[in-house]
Amino acid sequence: MCGRPHSLAVVLEGLRLTPTLRRRSGKGRSVSVESLVSQLKTGLDAPICLTWELTYACNLQCVHCLSSSGQRDERELSTAEAKGVLDQLRDLQVFYINIGGGEPMVRRDFFEIVEHSIGNGIGVKFSTNGAFIDAEKARRLASMDYLDIQISLDGVDAATNDAVRGIGSYDMARRAMDNLAAANFGPFKISVVATRHNVPQLDRFKELADSYGAQLRLTRLRPSGRGVDTWDDLHPTNAQQREIYHWLMANGENVLTGDSFFHLNALGDSLPGLNMCGAGRVVCLVDPVGDVYACPFVIHGDFKAGNVRDEGGFAKVWRESDLFRELREPQSAGACASCGAFDACQGGCMAAKFFTGLPLDGPDPECVAGDGEVALAELGAQSASTPVSVSFKPRPTPDHTKPARTPVPA
Repeated sequence: MCGRPHSLAVVLEGLRLTPTLRRRSGKGRSVSVESLVSQLKTGLDAPICLTWELTYACNLQCVHCLSSSGQRDERELSTAEAKGVLDQLRDLQVFYINIGGGEPMVRRDFFEIVEHSIGNGIGVKFSTNGAFIDAEKARRLASMDYLDIQISLDGVDAATNDAVRGIGSYDMARRAMDNLAAANFGPFKISVVATRHNVPQLDRFKELADSYGAQLRLTRLRPSGRGVDTWDDLHPTNAQQREIYHWLMANGENVLTGDSFFHLNALGDSLPGLNMCGAGRVVCLVDPVGDVYACPFVIHGDFKAGNVRDEGGFAKVWRESDLFRELREPQSAGACASCGAFDACQGGCMAAKFFTGLPLDGPDPECVAGDGEVALAELGAQSASTPVSVSFKPRPTPDHTKPARTPVPA
């Protein structure tokens, strides 16, 4: 192999013990967190966490869906193919996958796939809107080991949540939580995408999670998927970004973020986490048809590395794709080179830049110093003076949004 680090235990140790790891190298040297992160930036032999969207089919049509889900793709991996991918991941010693969609429980073979993964020693966390977690399924889920469940909820009340996720989705999610609690599943997760409408509810989200003995997970809204068209109206304001940062500094040890907010580190002390873009280095996405992307938030042809159906399977894509090799090279600070906060924020999120039309070596659109707003304004002015047929914002591909229903004539 290439001799890169691979142990999740080492990574977790790096997150937990700062500023110096209490782990000894072969030569007796302590290993700093900074050294660990610099190693991770060059990539691992296998991803720490692989996100796998099992299906594009979904019973909801959330306005910010990162995968533009809705309709099933007829090219979706079969049960046998899905199991084959899991066998490959086992051989690579991948120990954890994050299953999503669409709504993964829509697939009739959902439990068969999850049980095959766990049987291969690969732990599973799956994200769901909760629609299909009735009392019987909650008990079945509670009987399984190495399984984590994440229920999506974007408001502490129906009005806030349903405006984004659809009418009835709040009650559906709460019912799933009640069923999991009644089945003694254990500490599931409540996953919240931060928007300008729910940032004022952060304390109440934490109270809700605590009431279930659950863990709160707060993630950043990206302009990915259908979010391309709703990000301008939904993303938190600059003042709210600062509010999120200070709230996480006060509550971060008990709130997961998936490293969503490392761009906020420019405000002061670093938030808990690796605080780096892991795209193609420690994380990647496999979509329902087997395409492999650098990150769940960049489902676009420019960031497709290959397909698990290709010769050599996932392992060859992960280790040999030109895209991933490029992402593992040292990245230029570009327009942010003169900013004293670059080492803290790392220039922000690649996906957020890409889908707002900003250069990848430019500022994050939500840069707390305001550089992103300036860059977006300049891009807007440039766009206004350009023919309508020319767009500076890439469109996500593919799009599985359900077509709007045609009203029945009276």
